[in-house]
Amino acid sequence: MTPEHAPSSDAASRGQGMSRLNPAALPVADAARVLTRLGGKPVTEAMLLADIDAGAPTNADGSINLVHYAAWLVKEMSAGGD
Repeated sequence: MTPEHAPSSDAASRGQGMSRLNPAALPVADAARVLTRLGGKPVTEAMLLADIDAGAPTNADGSINLVHYAAWLVKEMSAGGD
């Protein structure tokens, strides 16, 4: 098994290793941190939860797939949501 295919360490599974986060299944808190770091503007858990309440897609476990979330945002924007 190569290092990149090895199971995540305990620290990474608790969200402390950004390189180990799965963009297809991020807990809301981690998604907020990632989007804030990548976007340059603050994204809070409350903002993401409001989007989820408004219909943003989530995985069965409540986590966020960043690609699906981005597609939902584009759809909302094109529908005049913002």
